[in-house]
Amino acid sequence: MRQVALDAVRLNLDEICFTEHVDYGVKTEWNQPEGARFEDGRPVTNCPYVPYLDELERTREELGDRITLRAGLELGVQTSTVGRNHALVRTLGDRLDFVICSIHQVGDLEFWNGDFQRGRSQEEINCAYYEELLSVVECFRDYSVLGHLDLIRRYDPFGDYPFECVRDLVAEILRRVIDDGKGIEVNTSGMRYGLGDFQPSRQVLELYRDLGGTVVTVGSDSHRPEHLGSYLRLAYRELRELGFSSVWTFERGEASPRRLS
Repeated sequence: MRQVALDAVRLNLDEICFTEHVDYGVKTEWNQPEGARFEDGRPVTNCPYVPYLDELERTREELGDRITLRAGLELGVQTSTVGRNHALVRTLGDRLDFVICSIHQVGDLEFWNGDFQRGRSQEEINCAYYEELLSVVECFRDYSVLGHLDLIRRYDPFGDYPFECVRDLVAEILRRVIDDGKGIEVNTSGMRYGLGDFQPSRQVLELYRDLGGTVVTVGSDSHRPEHLGSYLRLAYRELRELGFSSVWTFERGEASPRRLS
C-alpha cells in the first residue's frame, strides 16, 4: 500500500482511493479460509478488513500532506448477499470514505472464468446481468457509486451486444441511482481490456446525463503498478465533452465535486 501511494505521488496524483474487493458468495472470509480456492499457493479470500484499514491509516500518517489517501471497498454484491454487505458497511462505519457497488457474479457464478456465461445465449447473459443489478440497487443503499456499470461487456463471449436491447433496463437502474442520491464510476480499464471505450460506455454516460445524473467518479481500477492513473485525462476530456462539469470525491461517505477544468 505504501508503494502504491508513493507511485501515485511520483505520477503527480493528488488523491487516490484504495478499494479492496469483497465478494460474498464466492470468497470466504480472510480469517476462515476453509473452502477457498487457491491461486499461486494462496487462498483467495475477502480482504482482512481491519488490518487493511489500519495499514492504510499508517500509510496516511507517514505520507502526510504529500497525497490524500481515501479508504474504500469494492463490494461484489448479489441479491443473495445484500444483507451481509449491509452489515459489513455498518460495522466498519466511518472508517470508510467510499464504497463501490459492483456485480461480479450472479447466483455465485463468476464472469471472469465463464461459469455464468456457460450455456446461456447472448441475450440471456446480458439481460440476467442487468436484471440482477437492478434488483440489487432496488434493495441496497450502502454504496457511493456503481462500479463499471456495463462490466458484462468485458466478459461477453459473443462480442458487442446492442445497447438498444438493454437501454430500458439500464435506464431503470440509473433512475434508481439518481433517486437514491448515488453516483456512477467511469472505469478507465475498458481501454486496457481492448473495449475501445470506458466502462460504462459513452452511450450509458449520455443516458445518465440525460436522466439528470451528475455524480461521477473516475478510477483506473489498477491491479498492477503500470495501471495506476491510466487514461484519467482521457476520461476527464470525455466527461467535459458530454457536459459534465465535475468529478466527485468522497470523504467519510460524503460526496464533493471537483470542477473539471
